[in-house]
Amino acid sequence: MGHRKDRDGVGAALSAALTPTTCPQDGRGENAVVLEVRNLSTQFSTKWGTIKAVDDVSYSVSRGETLGVVGESGSGKSVTALSLMRLVPAPAGTIVGGQVILNGRDLLQLSEREMTAVRGSEISMILQDPMQALNPVFTIGNQVGETISIHQGLKGGALWGKIIEVLKKVRIPAPEARAKDYPHQMSGGMRQRVVGAIGISSTPSVIIADEPTTSLDVTIQAAYLRLLRQIQEEQGIAIIFITHDFGIVAKMCDRVAVMYAGRIVEMADVRTIFNRPLHEYTKALIASVPKVEEDVEQLAQLDGQPPLLHDLPPGDAFAPRSTLQFRPEDAMIRPELVEVEPGHWVQLGRASVADFDRYAHLVEYG
Repeated sequence: MGHRKDRDGVGAALSAALTPTTCPQDGRGENAVVLEVRNLSTQFSTKWGTIKAVDDVSYSVSRGETLGVVGESGSGKSVTALSLMRLVPAPAGTIVGGQVILNGRDLLQLSEREMTAVRGSEISMILQDPMQALNPVFTIGNQVGETISIHQGLKGGALWGKIIEVLKKVRIPAPEARAKDYPHQMSGGMRQRVVGAIGISSTPSVIIADEPTTSLDVTIQAAYLRLLRQIQEEQGIAIIFITHDFGIVAKMCDRVAVMYAGRIVEMADVRTIFNRPLHEYTKALIASVPKVEEDVEQLAQLDGQPPLLHDLPPGDAFAPRSTLQFRPEDAMIRPELVEVEPGHWVQLGRASVADFDRYAHLVEYG
C-alpha cells in the first residue's frame, strides 16, 4: 500500500523536510526557519470560470537561504508571491486556503491593519519593472524614505541619514545627490537598485524578488545578482527568487521549486535539480538553456503551451505535453507531490516521470 498523507499533513511534511537543519549565518537549527507556506491556494473568479492560479503549494525558507521558483509564464509564480504578501487583486482574486507562517504568525489570519505593518518590515517584494514600481513624480529620497518613516518612525535628519545609509548599502554612488533625483534621471540598473533599497530599508526577514533582472542587460544583471548576494550575507535575509532563467537559478539559489499550472511539480536543492531531475517538465526547462560548450543548430524546445487555468485537463496537467509513453487512464490520475529521496520532492505520475516504476510504491495509484 502507498502512504498518502492528508493535505495538511503534506504541507507540514514538506515544510519540515525542505528546511535545512542548520544555518551558516546563525546556527540556530530549526529556529532558522522564517517562512513556511502550507497548502496555499489562490483562485480568481472570471467570466470564463474559476482560475486556480495557485493550487496547494507548500514550501519553507530559512534565514540566509535563497529559494528559486521557476516555470513558464502563467505557471503561478507571481500570484504565489502576491498571495504571500496578501496583495492578490480583489474582489476577483481570493486566497481560498492554506497558511503563510512568517516568524511564527500566520499572515492569512492577520487583519489588514496588522498586515500593513508586516509588509515592508518583515516581508518585502522587489518587482521586475522598476519604472512601474517607482513613482515618477517623487524623488528617490521620498520613495525610499516613505517605508522607513512608516515602519521605523524616523523623521527629519534621522530619516535623511537612514535614506543615505540604505542607498549606500545597494552601492549607489553619490547617494546624497542621487536621493534628490527622480527615477527618470537614473539608469535601469540604478533604478533596480533603488527598488532593492526600498525592499531592504527596514531589514525584513524575507525578500521576494519577482524577476528583478528582466529589464537589465547581462552585465548589469550580473552586478545586481552579486549585490543581492552581498546584502543577503550581510543581513541574513531569506530570498524567494522568482525567475524563468535557469542560468540565474544556478548562480543565486540554494533550492529550487519548479511550478507548472499552479502547482509545484518538483523541488530539491540546486545540484539535484540540475544533475538528477525527475519530472519531464523540469528536464525540458533545463534542456532549453544554451550551453557554451555545445555546438547545436537548434535549442531544445518544449512543444505545446501551458494549459488554461480555468480549463485544466483532468488528472495530470502536464500529460498533454509529455513525450513519454503512457496509457490514457494514467493521464487521468492527479499526481501527488511525494518525497522520492531525502529533500527531493516530485509530482509523481506515469505521464510525467520516466522513473515512475522505481517510486511507484510511494503512492496508492502505483
